[in-house]
Amino acid sequence: MNKNVSLIGVPSDIGASDRGAAMGPEALRVAGLARTLQNQGFNVKDMGNVDGPINPELPPVDGYRHLQENIIWAKNIQDVIYQELEDGNFPIMMGGDHAMSIGSIAAVTRHCADHNKPVCLLWIDAHADFNTADTSPSGNIHGMPVAVATGYGHPDLLSVGHAIPMIDAKNVYQIAIRSVDKNEKLLVLKSGITVYDMRRIDEIGIRQTMQDVLHQVAEKKAHLHVSFDVDSLDPPIAPGVATTIQGGLTYREAQLCMEMIHDSGLMGSLDIAEINPALDTKNSTAKIAVDLTASLFGRQIFPTHSLYQGE
Repeated sequence: MNKNVSLIGVPSDIGASDRGAAMGPEALRVAGLARTLQNQGFNVKDMGNVDGPINPELPPVDGYRHLQENIIWAKNIQDVIYQELEDGNFPIMMGGDHAMSIGSIAAVTRHCADHNKPVCLLWIDAHADFNTADTSPSGNIHGMPVAVATGYGHPDLLSVGHAIPMIDAKNVYQIAIRSVDKNEKLLVLKSGITVYDMRRIDEIGIRQTMQDVLHQVAEKKAHLHVSFDVDSLDPPIAPGVATTIQGGLTYREAQLCMEMIHDSGLMGSLDIAEINPALDTKNSTAKIAVDLTASLFGRQIFPTHSLYQGE
């Protein structure tokens, strides 16, 4: 695994109607993200924060809240993440609301296109984030990044990427989904992305879910971009999010998910999104995000091969 990790803060809540996610990057810093990864043997450099406009708290216009401001953020994020990938580093984007992933996906897909490498997106989230202006009840762009990445949305958002779509829908995998707007659901079904909602995870388990996804990514020999929204977790263990939805991943399900991603050796970039310290208790949500990130980067109870050789 790439040992050179770059931490990039995105202090923005401009994609949402609730304020507070802009404080997410600092919450992750306070929770010890850099120190945790350094203790695991990684060379960690905190690159500071990406710049962008502050949240003007305006109502939606033509179905989009803060469209031009979100475009500026996405372009600025893309520039920073793309350069880190080109420099051979592993970027971790610390958010910030999930609209930021328009910029990170644009950067990763551009980098992979430049190097003729396939790319897959693993979207770990309570929400499908597949809205457009026609389907969104709120106009919040943090509910639109997967749609934008796969070619649905405002032309100015789509043009942030190197191509339209940025990523083929068949290379998008979603897990932990349990909140999808009525008309958004039709778009998801039409798109052809692969969704493991919580009903499916209940039926087959998180282990089989991750085996299925990671096997497909491995067969494609793809760069895996992981976009982790902390609201994928069950609210009692991650209260510091604006959009809590009951029935999410348990602590152990989330840990196994992260451990299996690490074991696959496929992950090449990471988003950590939607931590809202204004709604948290003693920074507990940032702390659990750091804990799960440690597992993503290889922390284990025991080396798996030493215990399970007989499997």
